Amino acid sequence: MPTEQYHEPVEELSQETRTFARMVQSLIEEADAINWYEQRISVEKDKAAKAIMEHAQNEEFIHFSMDLEFLARKKDKWRTILKNVLFKSGDIVENAEKAEDKIEE
Repeated sequence: MPTEQYHEPVEELSQETRTFARMVQSLIEEADAINWYEQRISVEKDKAAKAIMEHAQNEEFIHFSMDLEFLARKKDKWRTILKNVLFKSGDIVENAEKAEDKIEE
């Protein structure tokens, strides 16, 4: 039976695919947490509370980064795209188009 995490019958999915799905879900949850902290930080007036939230958000960035790196190591095309889009100067869309060309070669 499909679930929110699995859109195909779980018993038909390989262990590798299930692990990949778990890590994608973890990435989504970390992104949500980063977003929630960003909103809380933007309205928090208490400096001590704000500092704690900023610290917690930094931890979520670390978790997000680890999840993304794990996933990129599992998918060569993702890794190629990430290498050609992230941390590059210039137009983001143009960089993405160049990255897409590299995976189509």
